[in-house]
Amino acid sequence: MIINLFKFVEEEKPYWQELEKVLDKLEKDPLFRMEVDDVKRFHYLYRRVSSDLGKLHTFASEPEIRAYLESLVARAYGETFESRRKPHKIAPLKWFFKTFPCTFRRHIKAFWLSMAITILGVAFGGLALTFDPDAKEVLMPFPHLQTEPEERVKEEEARVNSDLNEGKSTFSTYLMTHNIRVSVFVFGLGMTFGVGTIILLFYNGVILGAIVLDYILAGETTFLAGWLLPHGAIEIPSILVAGQAGLVLARALIGWDNRLNLRMRLRQVSSDLLTLIMGLALMLVWAGFVEAFLSQYHEPVIPYTFKIAFGLVELTLLTVFLLKAGKEKSKPLNHTPNSSKV
Repeated sequence: MIINLFKFVEEEKPYWQELEKVLDKLEKDPLFRMEVDDVKRFHYLYRRVSSDLGKLHTFASEPEIRAYLESLVARAYGETFESRRKPHKIAPLKWFFKTFPCTFRRHIKAFWLSMAITILGVAFGGLALTFDPDAKEVLMPFPHLQTEPEERVKEEEARVNSDLNEGKSTFSTYLMTHNIRVSVFVFGLGMTFGVGTIILLFYNGVILGAIVLDYILAGETTFLAGWLLPHGAIEIPSILVAGQAGLVLARALIGWDNRLNLRMRLRQVSSDLLTLIMGLALMLVWAGFVEAFLSQYHEPVIPYTFKIAFGLVELTLLTVFLLKAGKEKSKPLNHTPNSSKV
């Protein structure tokens, strides 16, 4: 038990500062390697600071020093169990089929929140259009959506097949880059402590809700489903994943239930955020191809039933992939024949 807290801090502080300097050097240079003597010294400092942290827990009146030591111990623990000898092998299949879905599930609460915000926006957009049909120009900022659904359906279905083939590659590339840019923007607004991410998710929901209700009220539900489902089954979840990443970033900035400093909190989630962004980017690449080469073709070129079925299959496979892929199979316990006998 510590008798003199002031004396204890004065005696131990040089060791804390020495460990902090070593950690700063290790974190700034991932390729830095310590010699054997340096490793022994680092291990000694790690154990000493850990011991100091245990002693300081008896002083409830020193939360700042305790938080500082907790941060040092956490950083030292991370460096102790980090492998620097061998570079990570590039395994894209393993990353896609295991790392990405596992990371998604690790932050699934943020995804549900992202979905809930969007659904609230959808409900608001639908109700606003119901009570004020003249609000279409405000709710739908894109000119081609402000026309009457019946007129647009006739125009789309009357387009010549040869016209659709022109510029498809360019259009597909535009859709991919645009959607990825919007998704990164949704994620980046997490820097506003999540306020910007929430607003943009809600606004996207408002637009979606207004469009859906407008076409349903006009009796063009089949056209809407055939037009929206093929690419929307992937594109909309991608936006939700972007919102998920933005909310994870916001949580790290705010620091709820996390006593580490800001730098450590951001370091904890940086790898997961990169994984989510790369994953949704791949999803949007696929959605861009589908939108350009399938969604834009309507009857009589491609039956709506085929397009709707295609979208539903996509959505089902995506759901199974995100919720199930990468899970470790539980191994049955080996029971000895007489294990229950005394």
